Amino acid sequence: MAAADSLPVIGPGFPLPPLPPLPQIPGVPIPPALVPVPQVPAPAGAISRLPGDGNLLALTIDDGTSSEVVAAYAQLCRDTGFRITFFPNGVNRSWTDNAGALRPMVDSGQIHLGNHTWSHPDVTTLSAAALSDQIVRNEDFLRNTYGVNGIPFFRPPYGRRNAATDRIATDLGYRTITMWTGTIGDSRVVNETDVIAAAKQSFQPQSIVLGHANQRVIPRTYPQLVDLIHSRNLRTVTLADVYS
Repeated sequence: MAAADSLPVIGPGFPLPPLPPLPQIPGVPIPPALVPVPQVPAPAGAISRLPGDGNLLALTIDDGTSSEVVAAYAQLCRDTGFRITFFPNGVNRSWTDNAGALRPMVDSGQIHLGNHTWSHPDVTTLSAAALSDQIVRNEDFLRNTYGVNGIPFFRPPYGRRNAATDRIATDLGYRTITMWTGTIGDSRVVNETDVIAAAKQSFQPQSIVLGHANQRVIPRTYPQLVDLIHSRNLRTVTLADVYS
């Protein structure tokens, strides 16, 4: 399992082009409806895939250094009915800029939010007090902006963690340390071909897939990603859909 997470902020490169029309997946109405899935209790400790057998796919999107890409993910959810879990860093203005678009989908449960710390440090380098502040500050941001707190899901930046950091997160209510099965490869600078190749490997039943709302190339791959999910008969779910 990869341990790398996101890169530092990627500065402006090229303007984000208008997204092409995104195909609607047959059978997913707009606004979206979810056929309920059997829930299991959110476990204490780390998870890297969804439990059981089935055709579920948990897309989990971190960071949000680009307001344009966060906006594009919001459009993807609106246009396709996809259910996604985001792990924001509240320091990034994108989550405030796009709160109006995202909040209705958070309220409906189509979008779920977890805690990824306030400013994306390597938590293994922090004191206990500093790590607690990172988690609580981000929790306060999520609550004030979106009306949720992210509990019990905590994703440590860069995937770096140890027993001490897990214990601090657990003591604050974040008992489910959320890792991943595969990624779309965008923890480094990528092109469209890279993203699609990584998705072909990672989009598998019961996988938790890691991506980031950072690079402006990502929205250009949405039609191919939608087609891939459709062709494999995968059903997107949030972590809250699966874990009670």
